[in-house]
Amino acid sequence: MWRLARVGLSVLLGSVAVGIYWNYDGFDPESLRGASVVITGCSSGIGEEMAYQYARLGAKILITARRENRLKEVVAKAKSLGAQEAHYVAGDMGKAEDCERTIQTAKEKFGRLDYLVLNHVGSTRVSNAPERILSGPSWDEDPDVDFFVDFLNVNLVSYVRLASLALPLLKESSGHIVVISSLAGKVPFPTQTCYSAAKFGLDGFFSSLRVELMKAQQDVSVTLVVLGIIKTQGIVDYLKPEVLVKAAAPVDDTALAIIRGGATRAREVYYPGSYTWPAAMLRALLPHSWTAFLSMPIRKKELLF
Repeated sequence: MWRLARVGLSVLLGSVAVGIYWNYDGFDPESLRGASVVITGCSSGIGEEMAYQYARLGAKILITARRENRLKEVVAKAKSLGAQEAHYVAGDMGKAEDCERTIQTAKEKFGRLDYLVLNHVGSTRVSNAPERILSGPSWDEDPDVDFFVDFLNVNLVSYVRLASLALPLLKESSGHIVVISSLAGKVPFPTQTCYSAAKFGLDGFFSSLRVELMKAQQDVSVTLVVLGIIKTQGIVDYLKPEVLVKAAAPVDDTALAIIRGGATRAREVYYPGSYTWPAAMLRALLPHSWTAFLSMPIRKKELLF
Protein backbone atom coordinates (compact mmCIF):
# COMPACT_ATOMS: atom_id res chain seq x y z
CA MET A 1 0.00 0.00 0.00
CA TRP A 2 2.86 2.36 0.83
CA ARG A 3 4.46 1.58 -2.49
CA LEU A 4 1.22 2.42 -4.31
CA ALA A 5 0.94 5.69 -2.38
CA ARG A 6 4.48 6.64 -3.34
CA VAL A 7 3.79 5.87 -6.98
CA GLY A 8 0.59 7.92 -6.85
CA LEU A 9 2.42 10.86 -5.30
CA SER A 10 5.14 10.64 -7.95
CA VAL A 11 2.56 10.65 -10.73
CA LEU A 12 0.74 13.61 -9.15
CA LEU A 13 3.96 15.63 -8.88
CA GLY A 14 4.83 14.69 -12.43
CA SER A 15 1.44 15.92 -13.64
CA VAL A 16 2.03 19.25 -11.88
CA ALA A 17 5.43 19.50 -13.56
CA VAL A 18 3.87 18.82 -16.96
CA GLY A 19 1.32 21.57 -16.31
CA ILE A 20 4.05 24.03 -15.39
CA TYR A 21 6.01 23.13 -18.51
CA TRP A 22 2.91 23.59 -20.66
CA ASN A 23 2.50 27.17 -19.43
CA TYR A 24 6.18 28.03 -19.94
CA ASP A 25 7.10 26.07 -23.06
CA GLY A 26 8.44 29.11 -24.93
CA PHE A 27 6.01 28.80 -27.85
CA ASP A 28 6.37 31.69 -30.31
CA PRO A 29 3.49 31.82 -32.82
CA GLU A 30 5.56 34.04 -35.11
CA SER A 31 8.00 31.18 -35.65
CA LEU A 32 5.34 29.51 -37.81
CA ARG A 33 4.73 32.47 -40.10
CA GLY A 34 5.93 31.43 -43.54
CA ALA A 35 6.84 27.91 -42.38
CA SER A 36 6.17 25.12 -44.88
CA VAL A 37 4.04 22.33 -43.42
CA VAL A 38 2.86 18.97 -44.75
CA ILE A 39 -0.09 17.48 -42.83
CA THR A 40 -1.58 14.08 -43.60
CA GLY A 41 -5.14 13.00 -42.87
CA CYS A 42 -6.78 16.40 -43.27
CA SER A 43 -10.25 15.71 -44.61
CA SER A 44 -11.77 15.87 -41.12
CA GLY A 45 -11.11 15.83 -37.39
CA ILE A 46 -7.76 16.80 -35.90
CA GLY A 47 -6.00 17.02 -39.26
CA GLU A 48 -8.53 19.46 -40.65
CA GLU A 49 -8.34 21.60 -37.52
CA MET A 50 -4.53 21.64 -37.61
CA ALA A 51 -4.70 22.91 -41.18
CA TYR A 52 -6.86 25.84 -40.01
CA GLN A 53 -4.65 26.56 -37.00
CA TYR A 54 -1.49 26.60 -39.11
CA ALA A 55 -3.33 28.83 -41.60
CA ARG A 56 -4.21 31.36 -38.89
CA LEU A 57 -0.53 31.46 -37.95
CA GLY A 58 0.44 32.35 -41.51
CA ALA A 59 2.06 29.07 -42.54
CA LYS A 60 2.26 27.51 -45.99
CA ILE A 61 0.45 24.19 -45.94
CA LEU A 62 0.15 21.07 -48.08
CA ILE A 63 -2.55 18.69 -46.91
CA THR A 64 -3.41 15.13 -47.88
CA ALA A 65 -6.34 12.74 -47.63
CA ARG A 66 -8.24 10.42 -49.95
CA ARG A 67 -11.36 12.60 -50.43
CA GLU A 68 -10.47 15.28 -52.96
CA ASN A 69 -13.75 17.15 -52.57
CA ARG A 70 -13.10 17.65 -48.85
CA LEU A 71 -9.50 18.67 -49.46
CA LYS A 72 -10.66 21.42 -51.83
CA GLU A 73 -12.99 22.76 -49.13
CA VAL A 74 -10.30 22.67 -46.45
CA VAL A 75 -7.78 24.42 -48.72
CA ALA A 76 -10.29 27.16 -49.56
CA LYS A 77 -11.04 27.78 -45.89
CA ALA A 78 -7.35 27.71 -44.96
CA LYS A 79 -6.63 30.41 -47.50
CA SER A 80 -9.46 32.55 -46.12
CA LEU A 81 -7.99 32.15 -42.62
CA GLY A 82 -4.59 33.50 -43.61
CA ALA A 83 -2.47 30.69 -45.00
CA GLN A 84 0.31 32.15 -47.15
CA GLU A 85 -0.14 29.15 -49.45
CA ALA A 86 -2.46 26.13 -49.34
CA HIS A 87 -2.24 23.07 -51.57
CA TYR A 88 -3.45 19.50 -51.46
CA VAL A 89 -2.54 16.03 -52.68
CA ALA A 90 -5.41 13.57 -52.94
CA GLY A 91 -4.06 10.11 -52.32
CA ASP A 92 -3.85 6.99 -50.23
CA MET A 93 -0.86 7.05 -47.90
CA GLY A 94 -0.94 3.25 -47.91
CA LYS A 95 0.46 3.45 -51.45
CA ALA A 96 4.18 4.16 -51.86
CA GLU A 97 3.62 6.23 -55.00
CA ASP A 98 1.21 8.58 -53.20
CA CYS A 99 3.70 9.11 -50.36
CA GLU A 100 6.39 9.93 -52.92
CA ARG A 101 4.05 12.29 -54.76
CA THR A 102 3.22 14.11 -51.51
CA ILE A 103 6.81 14.91 -50.58
CA GLN A 104 7.76 15.72 -54.17
CA THR A 105 4.83 18.16 -54.41
CA ALA A 106 5.95 19.87 -51.20
CA LYS A 107 9.46 20.25 -52.65
CA GLU A 108 8.09 21.71 -55.88
CA LYS A 109 5.60 24.08 -54.21
CA PHE A 110 7.72 25.29 -51.28
CA GLY A 111 11.33 24.55 -52.21
CA ARG A 112 11.82 23.38 -48.61
CA LEU A 113 10.02 21.62 -45.78
CA ASP A 114 9.90 22.76 -42.15
CA TYR A 115 7.25 20.47 -40.65
CA LEU A 116 6.05 16.98 -41.47
CA VAL A 117 2.92 16.23 -39.43
CA LEU A 118 1.88 12.57 -39.69
CA ASN A 119 -1.75 12.23 -38.68
CA HIS A 120 -3.63 9.87 -41.02
CA VAL A 121 -5.35 6.71 -39.82
CA GLY A 122 -7.44 4.11 -41.60
CA SER A 123 -7.50 0.98 -43.71
CA THR A 124 -7.80 0.21 -47.42
CA ARG A 125 -9.70 -3.02 -46.65
CA VAL A 126 -12.68 -1.78 -44.62
CA SER A 127 -14.70 1.43 -44.66
CA ASN A 128 -15.56 1.32 -40.94
CA ALA A 129 -12.00 1.43 -39.60
CA PRO A 130 -12.89 3.74 -36.65
CA GLU A 131 -15.65 1.39 -35.53
CA ARG A 132 -13.40 -1.65 -35.82
CA ILE A 133 -10.60 0.13 -33.93
CA LEU A 134 -12.77 1.42 -31.09
CA SER A 135 -15.31 -1.33 -30.54
CA GLY A 136 -14.41 -4.19 -32.83
CA PRO A 137 -13.96 -7.83 -31.85
CA SER A 138 -10.96 -8.95 -29.86
CA TRP A 139 -8.10 -10.60 -31.70
CA ASP A 140 -8.96 -13.87 -29.97
CA GLU A 141 -12.45 -13.74 -31.49
CA ASP A 142 -11.41 -12.60 -34.99
CA PRO A 143 -7.69 -13.01 -35.83
CA ASP A 144 -7.86 -11.25 -39.21
CA VAL A 145 -4.23 -11.27 -40.33
CA ASP A 146 -4.98 -9.68 -43.71
CA PHE A 147 -6.60 -6.70 -42.00
CA PHE A 148 -3.67 -6.50 -39.57
CA VAL A 149 -1.09 -6.36 -42.38
CA ASP A 150 -3.06 -3.71 -44.25
CA PHE A 151 -3.61 -1.68 -41.08
CA LEU A 152 0.09 -1.65 -40.24
CA ASN A 153 0.91 -0.61 -43.80
CA VAL A 154 -1.39 2.43 -43.62
CA ASN A 155 -0.78 3.42 -40.00
CA LEU A 156 2.88 2.51 -39.45
CA VAL A 157 4.80 1.72 -42.63
CA SER A 158 3.50 4.78 -44.48
CA TYR A 159 4.58 7.02 -41.57
CA VAL A 160 8.08 5.58 -41.85
CA ARG A 161 8.07 5.97 -45.62
CA LEU A 162 6.93 9.61 -45.53
CA ALA A 163 9.49 10.51 -42.87
CA SER A 164 12.26 8.79 -44.84
CA LEU A 165 11.33 10.66 -48.00
CA ALA A 166 11.13 13.98 -46.16
CA LEU A 167 14.32 13.67 -44.11
CA PRO A 168 16.67 15.21 -46.72
CA LEU A 169 14.49 18.34 -46.84
CA LEU A 170 14.07 18.44 -43.06
CA LYS A 171 17.82 18.20 -42.52
CA GLU A 172 18.33 21.22 -44.75
CA SER A 173 15.80 23.30 -42.80
CA SER A 174 16.52 21.96 -39.28
CA GLY A 175 12.92 20.88 -39.42
CA HIS A 176 10.42 18.98 -37.35
CA ILE A 177 8.68 15.60 -37.54
CA VAL A 178 5.42 15.46 -35.58
CA VAL A 179 3.91 12.00 -35.14
CA ILE A 180 0.33 11.68 -33.92
CA SER A 181 0.03 8.64 -31.69
CA SER A 182 -2.29 7.61 -28.88
CA LEU A 183 -2.42 6.47 -25.30
CA ALA A 184 -3.00 3.06 -26.92
CA GLY A 185 0.63 3.31 -28.03
CA LYS A 186 1.76 3.51 -24.40
CA VAL A 187 -0.89 1.36 -22.72
CA PRO A 188 -2.40 -1.79 -24.29
CA PHE A 189 -6.20 -1.83 -24.45
CA PRO A 190 -8.49 -4.79 -25.14
CA THR A 191 -10.18 -4.94 -28.58
CA GLN A 192 -7.56 -2.51 -29.93
CA THR A 193 -4.89 -5.04 -30.85
CA CYS A 194 -4.17 -3.73 -34.36
CA TYR A 195 -4.36 -0.09 -33.30
CA SER A 196 -2.04 -0.61 -30.32
CA ALA A 197 0.42 -2.56 -32.47
CA ALA A 198 0.64 0.34 -34.93
CA LYS A 199 0.94 3.01 -32.22
CA PHE A 200 3.52 1.09 -30.16
CA GLY A 201 5.42 0.67 -33.43
CA LEU A 202 5.38 4.42 -34.04
CA ASP A 203 6.83 5.02 -30.57
CA GLY A 204 9.57 2.46 -31.12
CA PHE A 205 10.60 3.63 -34.58
CA PHE A 206 10.44 7.38 -34.10
CA SER A 207 11.98 7.34 -30.62
CA SER A 208 14.89 5.38 -32.09
CA LEU A 209 15.07 7.75 -35.05
CA ARG A 210 15.27 10.69 -32.65
CA VAL A 211 18.28 9.13 -30.94
CA GLU A 212 19.94 8.38 -34.28
CA LEU A 213 19.49 11.97 -35.45
CA MET A 214 20.89 13.32 -32.20
CA LYS A 215 23.87 10.96 -32.42
CA ALA A 216 24.52 12.12 -35.99
CA GLN A 217 24.16 15.76 -34.82
CA GLN A 218 21.31 16.34 -37.25
CA ASP A 219 19.09 19.18 -36.07
CA VAL A 220 15.74 17.53 -36.85
CA SER A 221 13.31 17.24 -33.95
CA VAL A 222 10.93 14.32 -33.50
CA THR A 223 7.79 14.93 -31.44
CA LEU A 224 5.56 12.02 -30.47
CA VAL A 225 2.02 13.13 -29.60
CA VAL A 226 0.19 10.83 -27.17
CA LEU A 227 -3.51 11.59 -27.42
CA GLY A 228 -6.36 10.51 -25.19
CA ILE A 229 -10.02 10.72 -26.13
CA ILE A 230 -10.63 13.60 -28.54
CA LYS A 231 -14.10 14.72 -29.60
CA THR A 232 -13.83 14.02 -33.31
CA GLN A 233 -16.90 12.90 -35.21
CA GLY A 234 -15.52 9.36 -35.41
CA ILE A 235 -15.24 9.23 -31.63
CA VAL A 236 -18.71 10.66 -31.09
CA ASP A 237 -20.25 8.17 -33.55
CA TYR A 238 -18.60 5.03 -32.26
CA LEU A 239 -17.30 5.41 -28.72
CA LYS A 240 -19.15 3.85 -25.82
CA PRO A 241 -19.91 4.37 -22.95
CA GLU A 242 -21.31 7.90 -23.20
CA VAL A 243 -19.41 9.05 -20.10
CA LEU A 244 -16.19 8.78 -22.11
CA VAL A 245 -17.61 10.90 -24.94
CA LYS A 246 -18.49 13.65 -22.46
CA ALA A 247 -14.92 13.63 -21.17
CA ALA A 248 -13.41 13.94 -24.66
CA ALA A 249 -11.15 16.94 -25.30
CA PRO A 250 -12.13 19.60 -27.88
CA VAL A 251 -10.56 19.20 -31.31
CA ASP A 252 -9.36 22.82 -31.56
CA ASP A 253 -7.50 22.69 -28.23
CA THR A 254 -5.95 19.39 -29.26
CA ALA A 255 -4.73 20.78 -32.58
CA LEU A 256 -3.12 23.75 -30.84
CA ALA A 257 -1.40 21.47 -28.33
CA ILE A 258 0.09 19.46 -31.20
CA ILE A 259 1.27 22.57 -33.03
CA ARG A 260 2.86 24.00 -29.88
CA GLY A 261 4.66 20.76 -29.17
CA GLY A 262 6.09 20.55 -32.65
CA ALA A 263 7.15 24.20 -32.72
CA THR A 264 8.94 23.96 -29.35
CA ARG A 265 10.65 20.69 -30.39
CA ALA A 266 9.09 18.78 -27.49
CA ARG A 267 10.14 15.14 -27.21
CA GLU A 268 6.60 14.03 -26.34
CA VAL A 269 3.23 15.74 -25.95
CA TYR A 270 0.52 14.19 -23.78
CA TYR A 271 -2.99 15.52 -24.33
CA PRO A 272 -5.15 15.78 -22.34
CA GLY A 273 -2.29 15.73 -19.89
CA SER A 274 -4.61 15.28 -16.92
CA TYR A 275 -4.81 11.53 -17.51
CA THR A 276 -2.69 10.46 -20.49
CA TRP A 277 0.68 11.07 -18.83
CA PRO A 278 -0.36 9.61 -15.43
CA ALA A 279 -1.84 6.54 -17.15
CA ALA A 280 1.33 5.96 -19.17
CA MET A 281 3.48 6.34 -16.06
CA LEU A 282 1.28 4.06 -13.95
CA ARG A 283 1.39 1.37 -16.60
CA ALA A 284 5.19 1.63 -16.76
CA LEU A 285 5.58 1.48 -12.98
CA LEU A 286 2.77 -0.96 -12.12
CA PRO A 287 2.12 -3.07 -15.23
CA HIS A 288 0.36 -5.91 -13.41
CA SER A 289 -2.07 -3.58 -11.64
CA TRP A 290 -2.85 -1.79 -14.91
CA THR A 291 -3.53 -5.08 -16.68
CA ALA A 292 -5.90 -6.10 -13.88
CA PHE A 293 -7.73 -2.77 -14.18
CA LEU A 294 -8.17 -3.14 -17.95
CA SER A 295 -9.53 -6.64 -17.45
CA MET A 296 -12.41 -5.32 -15.34
CA PRO A 297 -15.88 -5.01 -16.90
CA ILE A 298 -16.58 -1.48 -18.16
CA ARG A 299 -19.37 -0.90 -15.62
CA LYS A 300 -17.01 -1.51 -12.73
CA LYS A 301 -14.50 0.94 -14.20
CA GLU A 302 -17.18 3.63 -14.46
CA LEU A 303 -17.92 3.25 -10.77
CA LEU A 304 -14.30 4.10 -9.96
CA PHE A 305 -14.58 7.61 -11.43
